[in-house]
Amino acid sequence: MAEEKFVFEPPSDEEIELESDNESQSDEVDEEEAEEAESEDEKIRPNKKSQSPWDFSSYSESVADEHYRRSTTSIDEKISNARLRHPISTTNTDSEESSDFESHHQEVYRPDEEEEEEEQHGVPTTSGNDGKSFFSPVEGVSFHANSFLELHLSRPLLRACEALGYSKPTPIQAACIPLALTGRDICGSAITGSGKTAAFALPTLERLLYRPKNRPAIRVLILTPTRELAVQVHSMIMKIAQFMTEIRCCLVVGGLSTKVQEAALRSMPDIVVATPGRMVDHLRNSLSVHLDELAVLILDEADRLLELGFSAEIHELVKLCPKRRQTMLFSATMTNEVSELVKLSLNKPLRLSADPSAKRPATLTEEVVRIRRMSEGNHEAVLLALCSKTFTSKVIIFSGTKQAAHRLKIIFGLAGFKAAELHGNLTQAQRLDALELFRKQQVDFLIATDVAARGLDIIGVQTVINFACPRDLTSYVHRVGRTARAGREGYAVTFVTDNDRSLLKSIVKRIGSKLRSRIVAEQSIKKWSEIIEQMEDQVALVLQEEKEEMALRKAEMEATKAENMIEHRDEIYSRPKRTWFSTEKEKKLVAKAAKESLEKWNGSGSEVISAEQAEDSKIKEKRKRQREKNLPRKQRRKLEAARETLEDENKGEEKNKKERNGISLVDVAYRRAKAVKAAKKAVDAGKIVRKSVKKSKNPSQINKSRTEEMRELFQDDMSAKKQKNLQRGVGKKKSSFKSKSRYKRR
Repeated sequence: MAEEKFVFEPPSDEEIELESDNESQSDEVDEEEAEEAESEDEKIRPNKKSQSPWDFSSYSESVADEHYRRSTTSIDEKISNARLRHPISTTNTDSEESSDFESHHQEVYRPDEEEEEEEQHGVPTTSGNDGKSFFSPVEGVSFHANSFLELHLSRPLLRACEALGYSKPTPIQAACIPLALTGRDICGSAITGSGKTAAFALPTLERLLYRPKNRPAIRVLILTPTRELAVQVHSMIMKIAQFMTEIRCCLVVGGLSTKVQEAALRSMPDIVVATPGRMVDHLRNSLSVHLDELAVLILDEADRLLELGFSAEIHELVKLCPKRRQTMLFSATMTNEVSELVKLSLNKPLRLSADPSAKRPATLTEEVVRIRRMSEGNHEAVLLALCSKTFTSKVIIFSGTKQAAHRLKIIFGLAGFKAAELHGNLTQAQRLDALELFRKQQVDFLIATDVAARGLDIIGVQTVINFACPRDLTSYVHRVGRTARAGREGYAVTFVTDNDRSLLKSIVKRIGSKLRSRIVAEQSIKKWSEIIEQMEDQVALVLQEEKEEMALRKAEMEATKAENMIEHRDEIYSRPKRTWFSTEKEKKLVAKAAKESLEKWNGSGSEVISAEQAEDSKIKEKRKRQREKNLPRKQRRKLEAARETLEDENKGEEKNKKERNGISLVDVAYRRAKAVKAAKKAVDAGKIVRKSVKKSKNPSQINKSRTEEMRELFQDDMSAKKQKNLQRGVGKKKSSFKSKSRYKRR
């Protein structure tokens, strides 16, 4: 049999390995053992299919190379040196906790009397009925399909789905793919982990199969709010298009090489996955980069992209896109504000909500840890008590600020826990490396800000801990959505103080009686608080080392910058200056408005507002900005002038005096011109009768407007020219051009 098997075709390497494995086993296998082997294979297969389709480490240089290039050391190395200098023992606490009578436990959440009274009064909710006329009806749309074959996809895409382990379409995929193939505009929403990336990637790639291949162009633009999500979407598209060799996809995000991205965009790839800011930068400053032939525009996490921080860039990109295009928006918490969607020039869009009844995954267990006002300083001790005993691996911890996340990373490292950090103060290589370490389960904890709250699909996340309470219910839904994805089980634990009553109330309304309250043992909190007190000196030392290293690196950068300016001065100054669609002043105003809106959402310490009220205020601000943008130019200028005067009045009398004394010449000229223009208008309208003024011999005494002076100068100049021509004898020539009327037929 062996000769017959290999007589015509030589075996591959895989066949040889299988053959050696079979030879090592015994030839005689019982039926029971074969059945057991088949059952084991069936258990292993889903694990192979459930592997993450993204590899974050391949998108940038390694962190070790970056530290070597910059002559810096990693935070882990600093923490290990600090532990060697001052070792802290945490093993005794674990052994003592195991013998404690009191331990962490769950109980049904019961609201306080104040919260019960607030719930009885109720809070008015906003209704999205105003968008009924804007959206097309979705009657007859099916949210069910038995296989991807029913969705009329090509064979390369079906092979890719099989390779990735996608056997049956999710509801959002079953509804979205057939409609997207027809070119309809779509606003899709579904719970986190329901396959929204594949829902827009599969129909887009199917349409690209029939593109004109002799004319390369950017045909699909996918925008995401964060760099990590863009990397994930790019990796996902490359995996789905692995059997479509002619499709090219490009990644355009901040933190990576601008020159490499510019060269890739000039080659006109079929798909571009980008963050809004970097894409606008390339369209304005890179040569031969345009979106003239764009066919599909996709906004992933669209509600975040339409918020204040991204809306200006998104609207600028929409202006640069052709009007005849397909636009698709996806998010787990899709916005109901139709005015924002109208700006995107959607054409009779369809609103697809795959699971309106199930707003949260059924396999998710949500818990609350109440931190009273007296024990607000023990946040970190409560967290370490939970992470040391209850939630020990595959945990994402969400912190409120970058500084708090970095401090937690140091404390976890000093306590002996394997943790990685992810926030905006890190380089792009460090951010991607942290995700890769957590994905490969080389670290147990990922301490992150809201950068990791949206879209990231890291398989195996068991627990999400909201160390800092999110600002509203939308942020809470996205944070919690990092676990219990695609039918898996997961835990979500939220630390709630007395100032977070509004969010707690909205969580209770969303979950109901399923919400649990976790009681952390007082003994373990006390022990961990003592350990953290001992760590404070080491935390300060590590932070001081980082500060010194940063100052040294900054000095080196300034020195190299000065050297480059001396050596390559002409080349640097010959380059065109990079421009932006808004000025620095406008950028600052937008940032200030975003900060003020965030402060309003968070509320002050005395005022407690609900999530619904925060959403109402947010919607009102957006409508107000939209109304101001649509006003005529004169009215807008009046509003701006009124605001400036209000700001001047608030600054105080002394500052006003200084400003009046030190008015620039440009401002003086501008005000005089405005006054002259206003007076002229009044005279023309007949409101003011101008008095006749006697002509004085001295012309300098007459106060004339700038336009009159220019007219007189022009007339004088022309008269002088005529006199010169007459003196030279240049008069009317006989052969001069005559009127056409003499040639007309009578």
